[in-house]
Amino acid sequence: MFILGLQGGPRKNGNTGILLASFLAEAERLGARTYNLEITSKRITPCQECGACEKEGFCSINDDMQEIYPLLWEADIIVMATPVFFYGVPAQLKALIDRSQTLWSRRYIHKLTDPGSKWRHGFLLALGATRGKNLFEGITLTARYFFDAVGAGFDGRLTYRQIEGPGDIARHPTAIRDVKEKATMLIKPFLNRKKILFVCRENACRSQMASAFARYYTGDRIEAESAGSQPASEINMLMVEVMKEKGIDMAFRRTKSIEEVLGYMKPDSIISMGCGEECPYIPGVPIQEWDLPDPSDKPINFMREVRDEIEKRVEKLVSSKNPEAEG
Repeated sequence: MFILGLQGGPRKNGNTGILLASFLAEAERLGARTYNLEITSKRITPCQECGACEKEGFCSINDDMQEIYPLLWEADIIVMATPVFFYGVPAQLKALIDRSQTLWSRRYIHKLTDPGSKWRHGFLLALGATRGKNLFEGITLTARYFFDAVGAGFDGRLTYRQIEGPGDIARHPTAIRDVKEKATMLIKPFLNRKKILFVCRENACRSQMASAFARYYTGDRIEAESAGSQPASEINMLMVEVMKEKGIDMAFRRTKSIEEVLGYMKPDSIISMGCGEECPYIPGVPIQEWDLPDPSDKPINFMREVRDEIEKRVEKLVSSKNPEAEG
């Protein structure tokens, strides 16, 4: 499983960073893969309200947000960590939130569903220097709408008042323990999922569709990854188009090598759709062969036929009580 931390505090090694790092460290200890995204280190231009995302489904600004969109959709859990600036979030984090209008547009205007959106969780960590009664109300409302835009359910918050000086959060009587307990509560259900790796040659069509269908139908029971023995530079856009016909959004997905995925995931089973002699062999891990033709460089109707066959096989796979034993 993958947890994305959004570190919104501009102060290096500040209280916000300490709190988020404690959450992610506990997640890693339990077996999760994590990434701590330092927002202030990224070049994120504020939203220009140009309307491109509503018309085309993509942001026209070419900056570091193009690297962040895939992370948001790959994540099983997104943790937003932020200090309070004038009852809101800092400008750098707010720019990221505003630019997530692209994902909101794809969901609500283009009517496309990110495969992970039914299972993704969002959680808020927030710190403030004062004791104000409504100190966290604005940030909480912003977080709720942000998580909705990126396809994550809002799973609550941990907030702490009168945290201002260096290291104050580490001296708080319960804060570090609180975040570790919350990390455990959020992560444990994901750790029980069966891990299935779908592989093909380029990781541009077949394995991408299979992992997307598996995540869409049963992301609560199966952790689906995809990879290629000779990954292409990017996914096949015709594949994106035919998945769009099913209402499934394949935007912002990137190709991966088998070696990359095996570096952070040990699958319970591998399903091959044609990776030749380069298919991975892991002792004790069963490999199934789905004899599916490669639809790359074929007409769109051929891509549709392969898509439908993959969906049918995935539906059979996920309906089984023992999915790694299905052929």
